[in-house]
Amino acid sequence: MSEVDAQIARASEALERARERRSSLSRRAGRRREGTVIRRVGAIALADGLIIAIALMIGMVTPLGTLGAMIVMGLLIATTLVIAFARTDAAPTPEKLAETPLKALPLQTEQWLEGQRLALPAPARTLVDSIGVKLETLSPQLARLDEREPAAAEVRKLVAEQLPELVKSYQQVPEPLRRTERNGATPDAQLVEGLKVIDQEIATMTAQLAQGDLDLLATRGRYLQIRYQGDEAL
Repeated sequence: MSEVDAQIARASEALERARERRSSLSRRAGRRREGTVIRRVGAIALADGLIIAIALMIGMVTPLGTLGAMIVMGLLIATTLVIAFARTDAAPTPEKLAETPLKALPLQTEQWLEGQRLALPAPARTLVDSIGVKLETLSPQLARLDEREPAAAEVRKLVAEQLPELVKSYQQVPEPLRRTERNGATPDAQLVEGLKVIDQEIATMTAQLAQGDLDLLATRGRYLQIRYQGDEAL
């Protein structure tokens, strides 16, 4: 296989991984929307049923009349509309990630990271896909990990603190300066390098959790050193 063929094969594999990840995100988003619809329909039925029951009890004591019937109808319509169009949970933010339960952290981080995609350079988007795949693999392992374990704190530090801080620091750099070299590297290159470290760290954590090496994960002491703190460092 020639070098050109190898590059084409690698590019095809990367595109396939990205496609599979986005498809996975779409499926899970669809399931969440279905769950939300079911919960809302149930809430509407419960609320409207309660209003009707109260109206019937009042009607047994005193006739509601036309005005009373109109009030009941208005309450039913208003309640239905309020529940149907109530705001759903807002998109994840770095602040929300820090408070997210550990078992939900991989998916929430994926969603947040996907929202940053268009603001990142092309090489970083490839790493976003790779990190997303690894987070999806990590998810069932975190579901079984006790929040009180030191290992849980290490995972949370990397995924909910260091990853968002790296991306946020990059985004604070004015767009025209992101490809300007300073101290031997451009902000674009620094971002890509930082994402590579995070990608590797998540892979290591996943392997250690799979092997049950919680003590090793908790004490290994290898953290991503965030060197990209705002415009000055970048």
